[in-house]
Formats: sequence, structure tokens, C-alpha cells
Amino acid sequence: MIIPKDLAELATYVEKGKNVFFFTADWCGDCRYIKPQLPEIEADFPDLQFIEVDRDEYMDVAVEWNIFGIPSLVVIEDGKELGRLVNKDRKTKEEIEAFLTSVQSA
Repeated sequence: MIIPKDLAELATYVEKGKNVFFFTADWCGDCRYIKPQLPEIEADFPDLQFIEVDRDEYMDVAVEWNIFGIPSLVVIEDGKELGRLVNKDRKTKEEIEAFLTSVQSA
């Protein structure tokens, strides 16, 4: 999981590559629930790069991308959104993997 140092670095991941943006926050219980499973999810999808986005640190990005519930995931390839799993519900590993599989096969 890549944690960008600043907005400029975050922007580079939007423009190039096939990336999964994982919106989270330290205080989010549902985020803490799924976070330990993310290394396994990353291993199951080696062609995707995972970027952790602290919703509180990058609030302007969250608002611009309509991220109003966390944890949420947005998949972007070379600047184009391929899919999003955005809501305030707790996500399971199975739900996230099904979502990522559907985005890859689209």
C-alpha cells in the first residue's frame, strides 16, 4: 500500500497506471476492520497498485470525488475512473475482491 506524501504525489497516481484508491481515516472503525486484510487483497490483484488516501488529510479530494462514506475504493486507470465501491457500509474481503474482479473484467 502506497501512502502519498502530498497532493502532488497523489495526483501522479491518478494520471498514470491502474490504481485502487482506498479512502480511510484513523477514527473509522470499519476501515480498521478491513485494513488487516488489504495485504491479502493486494496479493490477489498484483496488476493493481493500492494507494491509501486519508480522507481527513485529503478532504478536498474526497469531496471532489464524492467520497462521503468510508472505507471506499475508487479504481482509476491513466486518469479514467473504471469503478467505485463508495458507501458508508463495512466492506468484507469478499465484497472488495468481487468488486475488483468486476472492474478488471470490464
